[in-house]
Amino acid sequence: MLSNIGVPGLILILVLALIIFGPKKLPEIGRAFGETLREFKKSTRDLTSDVMEEFEQDSKKKTVK
Repeated sequence: MLSNIGVPGLILILVLALIIFGPKKLPEIGRAFGETLREFKKSTRDLTSDVMEEFEQDSKKKTVK
């Protein structure tokens, strides 16, 4: 998704964000975005580990029978 933007597009987005939100609000928005991304990754990791545990338990049950 981001590979299609390129460096000029990224610079344009950052400049527009700076104009719209201002220099004081931009760090707060970046911090909130980072926290949201961190929580999303953590949730994805937890969900993946839960699914893998269930898969391993099912595999063990099938081999025991």
